[in-house]
Amino acid sequence: MGETEPGQAEPNLPLQVSLAFATWALFAGLALLLIGVGLFATIVSVASDLNGYSTGVIGSIAAAYYVGFLGGSKLTLWALVRVGHIRVFAAHASVLAATMLAVGLTDSPVLWIVIRLVSGVCIGGQYVVAESWLNHLGTNTNRGRLLGVYLVVTSGAYGVGQILIGTVDPVELTGFAIAALLTSLAVVPVALSEDARPPSLGLASPIGLRELARTVPTGVGSGFLVGLAHGAFVSMAAVYGSRAGLSAGEVGPFVAITALGGVAMQWPLSSASDQLDRRFVGVIAAAGAIAASGYLLAAGPDGWHGLVAMALIGGMSLPLYSVAAAYMNDWVDPEHVSAAASHLIVLYGAGAFVGPLVASGAMVAIGNDGYVWSLIGMHAAIVAFLVYRLIAWRAPIARTTWEEASVSARAFFIPANVVWMGRRLGRRGRRAVRR
Repeated sequence: MGETEPGQAEPNLPLQVSLAFATWALFAGLALLLIGVGLFATIVSVASDLNGYSTGVIGSIAAAYYVGFLGGSKLTLWALVRVGHIRVFAAHASVLAATMLAVGLTDSPVLWIVIRLVSGVCIGGQYVVAESWLNHLGTNTNRGRLLGVYLVVTSGAYGVGQILIGTVDPVELTGFAIAALLTSLAVVPVALSEDARPPSLGLASPIGLRELARTVPTGVGSGFLVGLAHGAFVSMAAVYGSRAGLSAGEVGPFVAITALGGVAMQWPLSSASDQLDRRFVGVIAAAGAIAASGYLLAAGPDGWHGLVAMALIGGMSLPLYSVAAAYMNDWVDPEHVSAAASHLIVLYGAGAFVGPLVASGAMVAIGNDGYVWSLIGMHAAIVAFLVYRLIAWRAPIARTTWEEASVSARAFFIPANVVWMGRRLGRRGRRAVRR
């Protein structure tokens, strides 16, 4: 089944000053929020290992977060229509700050699972708020870049938070308190800015997941598979590094470098996806993540080899979410944008719930390297699915000429032309056989 035709494309205009004014407060709030979340998530991962929790329990704590992530996306869509983006953002941030403090007050793994579930509700909800806000403001010709800026801000802030673990004791309350403080401050720019202009949802209407899958099957499938890979990659990285012998101070840079790699590659890949078939860009990026994972498997996590490998994996893998989100919103009607954003978060969260369980199971079965093998397998699934969709629903890979393409898009022109020539040769071969 193929995607239905999108609406009339808008003129290929750069991101406008008015768009920057409408989004700066959101980006500032998200930056503060994600610094706190990055510190909090890394403390939880390291403290889980230091507290002596089993691999299965650690995987369950990570999975509980993504269960909450799923619930938060549905609850938030309901709340957005009734009270608006700014109030929902403030409510989620307040509850999230409370959960961060609550985790620091107990070492019970059962309570950690419950509290992480609640924190997942809040964080998943914040992503729905942000992506609903941005997708309503973006167009088909700039949405990839707008979401690229969003991912640069969130990934960079998350990475800064991860680095901060080297400044705190993972088993003391101080680190959790700092994370909660940053999360509370995130409300200030969103709530007080005169320039913040969240879109009106008066015309929003629901769309079922089944109907969305019929309209844009590539977006639905890739949303789940990208969540699967990211859930394993992000949630178990600190555990992998810690069990490989890295100290708490070394684990911080080891996991933070993934976000910095994502920041470095987010704009080039997002920009390329605005000018080329987003599915093709996704294939190249996922294949790059597989190659980088092979490098990590061969070199190990120690020293600069480990840092380079993790940066490469993050750089090629983390932008896949914005590519999938932009592709999905290319094909849905404007009144369905908020519902589509919620469904994408659900799909991503469902995959991210399964990812840590698969990775932790692989680590139990074949040792610490099971983490890397799980990354290779999950990104291979993304490549296979997107290649299948490229074959099932054919469209020109390049949407612009070489002269008009950006520098990052030009990097994809050679493999794009190889694929195009392969398609032509395949069609000629089939005609020859029929003759």
